[in-house]
Amino acid sequence: MDKNHLSIKLKALRHQKGMSQEVLSEASGLSLRTIQRIENGYTNPTGDSLKRLANALNINPDELIDWAIKEDNSYLVYLNLSALTFLFFPLLGIIVPFMLWTAKKDKIKNINTLGRDLINFEITWTILLFFMPFSLFLLSKTGVIDSFSLSTVLTTTVIMYIINLLFVLFNTFRINNKKEAKYYPCIKFLK
Repeated sequence: MDKNHLSIKLKALRHQKGMSQEVLSEASGLSLRTIQRIENGYTNPTGDSLKRLANALNINPDELIDWAIKEDNSYLVYLNLSALTFLFFPLLGIIVPFMLWTAKKDKIKNINTLGRDLINFEITWTILLFFMPFSLFLLSKTGVIDSFSLSTVLTTTVIMYIINLLFVLFNTFRINNKKEAKYYPCIKFLK
């Protein structure tokens, strides 16, 4: 356990809860000096002290210990590839990546940016996919396109599936090469 990371996390959680060191000391049953030594990185708390601090902050002890952001490129690749579930059902391309993203949110480097961009793209794609037949029908009725047919809808749907597939695969290669994923166009539903 890295003392510096633990001290930063403890301070951040204490401030987030609006507690002073004195209040945390009273709530945890630890001395003020112990709290100060832990927050300044001079000492590591014992298991009992960690439990007391976690109880006083009303959090799980793991949140104090296992909070450091890790670099896990393979999980990012896995998250990105999970969007391929759209091939089975379009909404799965949103739900599965969302579940994987929220499971590791703030714990893996670059996961928040990738998760937001991927899900925003998949939501945008799904909306376009569902509204495309309706739009084609309206365009045929207004005379912008000549005719509305099932083959036009199927062709458009296949093209949209191919575009989504290519974006996911292209960005998987980018992530695997430690480059930023680029999903365009997408509406910013998640910020």
